[in-house]
Amino acid sequence: MSEKRIVIIGAGSLSFGRGMIVDLLRSEELIGRGLSIWLVDVDAEALESMRQFAERVKAHVRSDVQIQATTNRTEALPGASFVLTAVSIRRWELWEQDFRVPLSHGFRHPLGENGGPGALFHSLRSLELVIPICRDIERLCPDALLLNFTNPEARVLDAILHLTRVRAVGLCHGVFSAIQFISAYLSIPTDQLEVTSAGINHFYTVLKAIDKTSGQDLLPGLLDQVRADDSFPPSLWKKLIDVFGWLTYPSDDHIGEYVSFGAEFTGVRWHYGLESRPVGRPQPTPRFELGPYLEGKPLDERALGRSGEIAAPIICDIELDRRSRHDAVNVLNTGGYIENLPQTAVVEVPAFCDGAGVHPIAVGPLPEAQAAYIRTQLSIQQLITEAYRTKSKNLLLQALLLDPVVNSIVEAEKLLDEMLELQQDFLPSFT
Repeated sequence: MSEKRIVIIGAGSLSFGRGMIVDLLRSEELIGRGLSIWLVDVDAEALESMRQFAERVKAHVRSDVQIQATTNRTEALPGASFVLTAVSIRRWELWEQDFRVPLSHGFRHPLGENGGPGALFHSLRSLELVIPICRDIERLCPDALLLNFTNPEARVLDAILHLTRVRAVGLCHGVFSAIQFISAYLSIPTDQLEVTSAGINHFYTVLKAIDKTSGQDLLPGLLDQVRADDSFPPSLWKKLIDVFGWLTYPSDDHIGEYVSFGAEFTGVRWHYGLESRPVGRPQPTPRFELGPYLEGKPLDERALGRSGEIAAPIICDIELDRRSRHDAVNVLNTGGYIENLPQTAVVEVPAFCDGAGVHPIAVGPLPEAQAAYIRTQLSIQQLITEAYRTKSKNLLLQALLLDPVVNSIVEAEKLLDEMLELQQDFLPSFT
């Protein structure tokens, strides 16, 4: 049997790399299939640590999968069947700039990661990393399926699917939080539910919540219960149920990036960096560290726990030609899977996967108010993709001005100039 190659780019990441390695090595269906996993990262030290960890996990689960590691992706990509990407550069420092600089110009946005004015610059930095990877895929493994985790998911995928010939699907675990909420609130096991949601990444609507045992759609009753429940603290996701009847999850800061009033619920404090705060004895949640496991600590559930992502199950479905349903994939809306959104748009819908690939499921129309919010985001995506292709600063400004929180053309122009200079080492040049 010829080698089946899976390439993980960004494998040095403690969260992404560990999770993907464990998911694949614990997939017993992949044993005996001539599989090799290639770990790729530009950080040689982090990569070597992850390679050693992967070898320990391999021995623990008695897998025959071969592990390779390289800092040069062109060594790993030739003949690959699947490529997984989660890449970033100077993530925390630049993300904080994405948040604070727009705020200094008066634009109140919750995170600046996937939506809001800051996400424009996050998008461009990600495209500078991902598009060159796609060019190598086109050349070295043109039949590979790219499973992308790089954020901003929808914007990155839009550029991949419109600017390259790579077959790509975007994956995100966000919708699973909604499923877990429904399960906990109704005291029904998750495996008894079939939840259908649709929209764009981080801004979707639950359309159905079917009890597989009875066949009943539990969503209308759930929405009525949540509306009448006064125990929830003030929150954006609850307000969207009260006003629009949308159940979208998992957190206000993600949802709030796509509407003009998100900061009314999230505030504008930066929760991920350094700022003035009371000094005490912090009790942080212990971070996962590879070191102890590389030094001989027995592998426990922290090390061996599955990621919760669906990349490995999708790979197994395709390899074994087993038809399985998955709750959310990001794809082009070419089949009109969401009726009232453009067919050229990247959308998030459920899908079946089998030996022939990924088959999105048509879900009908979205509620019109949410479709209207999403259409604005789709226009922003389109403008960013075209601005990246043409290196047009004017198209960047147009994308910025479409954002719901941007209320000044003068400040938007200043912000654009400031950020293009501030992050010039990580962005393409625009004219």
